[in-house]
Amino acid sequence: MLTFTALGPFQAWAGGAPLDLGGQRQRAVLARLLVAGGRAVPVNTLIDELWPGGPPAQALSTIQGYVSRLRRALEPDRAPREEAGVLVSAPPGYALRAETEQVDAWHFERLVKSDGAPAQVWAAMDTALELWRGPALAEFSELSWAATEAGRLEELRLIAVERRADAGLALGRATSLVADLEAHASAYPLREEAWRLVAVALYRMGRQGDALAALRRARAVWRDELGLDLSAGLQRLEGDMLAQRLDEPAPPEAPAGASADDLRVLVADDQALVRAGLRAMLTAEPGVALAGEATNGEEAIAAVRETRPDVVLLDIQMPHLDGLAAARRILAGERPPKVVMMTTFGSDENLYAALRAGVSGFLLKTAAPEQFVAAIRAAAAGDALIDPALTTRLISAFAGRVDPASPPALAGLSDALLDVLKLVARGLTNRQIGQTLSLPEEETALMVKSLLEHLGLFDRAQLVMAAYESGLVTPGDKAHFSSL
Repeated sequence: MLTFTALGPFQAWAGGAPLDLGGQRQRAVLARLLVAGGRAVPVNTLIDELWPGGPPAQALSTIQGYVSRLRRALEPDRAPREEAGVLVSAPPGYALRAETEQVDAWHFERLVKSDGAPAQVWAAMDTALELWRGPALAEFSELSWAATEAGRLEELRLIAVERRADAGLALGRATSLVADLEAHASAYPLREEAWRLVAVALYRMGRQGDALAALRRARAVWRDELGLDLSAGLQRLEGDMLAQRLDEPAPPEAPAGASADDLRVLVADDQALVRAGLRAMLTAEPGVALAGEATNGEEAIAAVRETRPDVVLLDIQMPHLDGLAAARRILAGERPPKVVMMTTFGSDENLYAALRAGVSGFLLKTAAPEQFVAAIRAAAAGDALIDPALTTRLISAFAGRVDPASPPALAGLSDALLDVLKLVARGLTNRQIGQTLSLPEEETALMVKSLLEHLGLFDRAQLVMAAYESGLVTPGDKAHFSSL
């Protein structure tokens, strides 16, 4: 897909590869059309804005040449007489035709102006800010139209930072936000919202004195820079803090009938039938409660932030954001839940990468309800459960491949540890391994920990990869153990 990036170095991309857009002024033509947001820009405007000191005599033909070369770069497979579909003629000038998601600046602006519940706002602002790779349109900063647009986009970026923080405060995340908010207020000391957010975050951490001190700093800066006192809004906030009238954000509500000791599970799958089946299973299981549902990867990330589940059952193939990308972002968050991946087909190659991402288990959607429950409880306890069908059907596709990230040879491991590793690779839990080898479950857990330390791995699921990559276990073969 053709995409355009302006929030950082200006570039057009096709299939993830950068396109040759020519020299600086030719690139500026495309950038100016991007700034127009899909509206037509007259040729005379392009000439005046690309040569602000006075255009050359052949400016019109030069612009036409730029457009012709840009069209070849953007649509190399277009037939000679076929009308352009991206950089189109729109008398009396030209326009850029693209979907909002194809242009980072357009997508960013739509996200910043979106609305919804705090968790949705948080996710939208997170996504918007991730689109930034540096100052917008920096290479065209000497041109007034680019400088004006860069200033507008920078203001939207600051609004996104503040909207994300405001949503985070509503979700009870003051502690993780306060350091960034302090830096934001110091960098932009004349922004009223920046000081409000700092003060509220400090207050909700129980630091009322620091919150009031932040407002005193704001007052001093405003008096020095502007000759003004605090705004009416900040003065009201100061009064509410002194009178201790600020409300705390409500904690996420537990589902009706759920106990505080229940394992809370979020279900993320784009198929309504699958979600309904998992909902019925969780509702019927004592000690387990449904924390929420999501139909795509972005919704799953937002729901995790809002509901704070213990375990996430995550489909690997979903729209908007696939399950693997969603799992990585969930697991990279603060105090992340455990993630158990679900798949329809055990041959899905993404599962191999997800094992390395640190998920706590894999299940086929056709697995029995008791296996889902076992996987949830194993994940919550810090263990892992991988569907035995996957350890042969999936990993056999990768047997014998050389992976530069694979662990070293298994030299130095005792026979007892090798036996445990073989059983881990077959998808058995610590309890099942202990029963097979006549070992206490606690001793089995210590041996698994020893394996992780010896191989330099951080997740039990990665032990499966180590066993197959080293040749200790061959897909489809039956394991034989020296201690049996």
